[in-house]
Amino acid sequence: MPESREIVTTRHDLPERVRPATAAEYFGRMLDDRPPLRIGTRSSPLAMAQARQVQAFLADVAPDQPTDIVPITTAGDKWRGDLSQLGGKGAFMKELDRALALGEVDLCVHCMKDVPGDVPRPDGFTWSAYLPREDPRDCLLVPAVSKARSLADLPPGARVGTSAVRRRAQLGQHYPHLKVEYFRGNINSRISRLDEGEYDAAVLAYAGLQRAELAHRAVELVPLDMMCPAVGASILGLECRSADHGVDELLKELDDAETRVHITAERSMLGVLRGHCNSPIAGHATTTPDGQIALFGKVFTRDGSDWVYAKEWDKPERAAELGAFVGATLLRKGGRDLIDGIPH
Repeated sequence: MPESREIVTTRHDLPERVRPATAAEYFGRMLDDRPPLRIGTRSSPLAMAQARQVQAFLADVAPDQPTDIVPITTAGDKWRGDLSQLGGKGAFMKELDRALALGEVDLCVHCMKDVPGDVPRPDGFTWSAYLPREDPRDCLLVPAVSKARSLADLPPGARVGTSAVRRRAQLGQHYPHLKVEYFRGNINSRISRLDEGEYDAAVLAYAGLQRAELAHRAVELVPLDMMCPAVGASILGLECRSADHGVDELLKELDDAETRVHITAERSMLGVLRGHCNSPIAGHATTTPDGQIALFGKVFTRDGSDWVYAKEWDKPERAAELGAFVGATLLRKGGRDLIDGIPH
């Protein structure tokens, strides 16, 4: 029987330039020397808050992996006019896509509601993870001095600011007496303009307020049956290069299976509709008590005076087929005419 022996690592067994006291310290130093994972994000305050949220999630699943946030100012962030003049929501992604393609960042954080449905994603990119969906409802904000606590409290002619054509259409559908005006900017500047009296109210995404730690400013959460969310509302998607298998596998640790099913159904519907940035399209998937996926979709005219809707159910593994079916149903009911009737 071979004689057993203990293998002892001494200081002199280690590289001269390191020389820590123990081998454990040496291997710890090696972990510290690994390059940071670079998280690409828009540079707005809300986007930075979302990137820090991703950073915290990564720290939970890989505490030894350092991370850096790389803020990138996009054309959409610089532009204060109508996004359609820049080619739509894709204006928030072009610079991030370029940085990822050139290897300047290792992953990008995207609000899925800002990912266009009529433009394919670049080859060589993959959606590695979708974080658990947060509250998808829109909410009402009013100036700090206002006594209004709901949309129903606003008088005829009240100026309501929002940038989303989807919200404008649904406000026109349910509250035609309100004056809905175009309202862009980062979340802090919009609240400042609201408090300065530029608008009587504003409708924003509640999840964004939560991430920016401004949820206390919401005075009403608008019910989903009154304000159907945007496709991908309140979902953060993490995208990396397909060839970066290590990054992809790490990010998959953050993937929420139910959210992936929901976004698959919603974006499948959006792809069939081929709506542009000025198309008022809403879609929202949920899981029913019996485990099926329910998908509700709606297409409007810009003022909400005309609309078509569809709602269907299917198994989770058929999320893409469900989305395609709901999209086709909306087109069959006249959705194509509504979409084509709105100028790009």
